[in-house]
Amino acid sequence: MANVMDYLDWRGDLTFAQSAFNKVDNLILSLLVYVDLEGTVGGWDTENRIRVEDASRIFFETHNEEEILKRVSLTKTSMYILKKMAETKRFKDVELFHYVNEISEEEQSQFSAVCAALGDGSLFLSFSGTDDTIVGWREDFNMGFLSETPGQLKAADYLNAAASCGTEKIRIGGHSKGGNLAVYAAVKCSPEVKERIVEIYSNDGPGFSRGMVASEAYRQILPKIKAIVPEASIIGMLFEHGETGEIVKSTNNGILQHDALSWEVLGTGFVRAKEFTPQSVLLNEAIKGWLYELSAVQRKEIINTVFHMLKEAEIKTVDDFYHSKWRAVSEMIKARSELPEETQKLISKAVKLLWKTGNATVKKSVRHAVKERKEISGDTLRLPSEG
Repeated sequence: MANVMDYLDWRGDLTFAQSAFNKVDNLILSLLVYVDLEGTVGGWDTENRIRVEDASRIFFETHNEEEILKRVSLTKTSMYILKKMAETKRFKDVELFHYVNEISEEEQSQFSAVCAALGDGSLFLSFSGTDDTIVGWREDFNMGFLSETPGQLKAADYLNAAASCGTEKIRIGGHSKGGNLAVYAAVKCSPEVKERIVEIYSNDGPGFSRGMVASEAYRQILPKIKAIVPEASIIGMLFEHGETGEIVKSTNNGILQHDALSWEVLGTGFVRAKEFTPQSVLLNEAIKGWLYELSAVQRKEIINTVFHMLKEAEIKTVDDFYHSKWRAVSEMIKARSELPEETQKLISKAVKLLWKTGNATVKKSVRHAVKERKEISGDTLRLPSEG
């Protein structure tokens, strides 16, 4: 099946003036920001813009492709999206500017964004999802107990600052955490900027707290949110959502469907799926049930403890964890044994609760399936007990 790379081959000879911006264009620009554009695209200290064609040439002159491909990351192939974009009439003259890439262990924040002037009188602001740093993953988990993360606050500031550079209509998007940042920025930006936003794309991005989704500011921008999620979505179903997402087919299975390069493309859109897979529904019910059984204070302590153990084991990136293997595990076990007794009890409680919640969700699903079968066939099967 076709993906965004095939789309660039098929649609690449048409400019945005000849063929209007569409949801596949959104995904391409949302994945572009995963490329390390430091030293290629200017930041806030310059008003200079660089064409995608030139940015691609500079990037591949200064970066080692083999080293990038060795990384343990779903996003490492985004550099080939940049290369393919540079070869198309549609994207080669798109201007990139105001690239930001900030990683702060002190703030527990990983934030990256870039502006793209499409040449049709519009801007696309792309927010990056989580990279391969442990700091970036910690910020994702912090969403489980913080009302707002440093990355979300930076996203709102970035949108307001970028919008002040012109009067064009604005689209915002991102993949994974980037989708969450795009929505948050739109909710929290100034009224003047809100008026210029035409669409907000969340590509398998996690949701928000119940309070955020119920807020008036969120409801105001809700009609502009375009959520796109694969049929086995896990990340994109976390927390609360107010929008109705478009469910799409993927050539991958399970959690690997989070890799947006696996999403099936048809024309200027995606191949749609009728519903989420049963496995996706089950897992997300279990995770949400587990999260709501724990207080915000407990969630915070658990997350702080886990990432403290990673720090003690000197694990700073996903690659560190993957390549150190047993050493990392043994160091984490050692770090856990040195925790206060109460904290160890809380960790044990959380693990048992996750197991209990998962079992309850599975039983609920089985009972529902058996009930449906009885209604269809008239069987008199005994239902599983709740015990």
